Amino acid sequence: MPVAVHVLGLAVFSLGTSEFMLSGLLPPIAEDMHVSIARAGLLISAFAIGMVLGAPLLAVATLRLPRRTTLISLISLFGLGQVAGALAPSYALLFASRMVSALACAGFWAVGAAVAIAMVERDQRARAMAVMIGGLSLANVLGVPAGAFLGERLGWRAAFWSVGAASAVALAGILALVPRIPLPAERPALLRELRIYRDRQVWLAVGITALAAGGVFCAFSYLSPLLTEVAGLDAGWVPWVLALFGVGALAGTTVGGRIADAHLFGVMLWGITASSVLLVALALLASAAVAAVGLSFLIGFSTFFTAPALNARMFNVAGAAPTLAGATTTAAFNVGNTGGPWLGGTVIDAGLGFEATAWAGAAMTLTAIGLGLRALHLDRRTPPPTSRVIASSAPTPTAAPTPTGAPAPTGAPAPAAP
Repeated sequence: MPVAVHVLGLAVFSLGTSEFMLSGLLPPIAEDMHVSIARAGLLISAFAIGMVLGAPLLAVATLRLPRRTTLISLISLFGLGQVAGALAPSYALLFASRMVSALACAGFWAVGAAVAIAMVERDQRARAMAVMIGGLSLANVLGVPAGAFLGERLGWRAAFWSVGAASAVALAGILALVPRIPLPAERPALLRELRIYRDRQVWLAVGITALAAGGVFCAFSYLSPLLTEVAGLDAGWVPWVLALFGVGALAGTTVGGRIADAHLFGVMLWGITASSVLLVALALLASAAVAAVGLSFLIGFSTFFTAPALNARMFNVAGAAPTLAGATTTAAFNVGNTGGPWLGGTVIDAGLGFEATAWAGAAMTLTAIGLGLRALHLDRRTPPPTSRVIASSAPTPTAAPTPTGAPAPTGAPAPAAP
């Protein structure tokens, strides 16, 4: 695995921290901005909307630009967005800063994903994705709980300042360690890449990814108030439970990334099934603090266990368009990250309680399983037109010095990616 894949995976740490840290900051933000928790939750959706719009737009806009320069520009813009959020005097400006940060984050994911995939062999794609998603997982282990800790003691704005500082460190790492990556000999053609959207397997991959991500984040986005108001935990426990979710995410990414290349559909379908079962269990047992804490770890594991497979699947069915494949995966994860918190806020506003977000999330993941089974059926009937040799559109692993590459979205989703 090229060293630069790990370098950009570390850069994703700051992106992922910003994307998910609001799950531990909603109560203080809501209080400071004089809005409801459900409305504060829309700030999570704002970031996801920016990712959905930014991934394809920036992928197209930067298709023929030097990738290293693009990554440097986008991480710089992201850092400025964090500073704007820390200084925002109103909810509207905070919302806008989240959108700007998300646009930059989406572009970084899309370009970094194409670089990482181009630098490894076909049978290492899921592992390359796991490295990038590992940065997202690390954000959940360290960044998100640290954000909640800072929010609790120094105010939520301190968390934004910290992410801004982390993005500056990421910028320095890219400048120092990621070399210039030559553009392919054949210039990327937008119309040719757009042809991937004729393939129904691409759209099935989009639907599976969006619903799997959305189902989990329908509940995760409101985990902080669920823990304090339903499970009865003190607010001081929230950072630790978020860290536990992150530990599960890191473990899931590691395991899923190692076996997804050989068992892609198995990882994808069994992982989403596990998430569905765990969300139902959370809905039923949310009032029991021990159960809520334990399930947070398991949901983190199952969610990120599937992420490398979801990323690799998109590159397999859209191999002729590596840049748009990465952008499409990012957009798909964040369609889910937009719809999930919105649906969760809707059931909360309807008076159904915070535990109802887990029921709504389980409905989304069950739908994803149905789409996954359909994709498996089609895949067995007609093998996908994969490996239209991505390497032809990007440098080979030896085309650049040691450090090069980046992981794929996730949306996470990614995100590691969203």
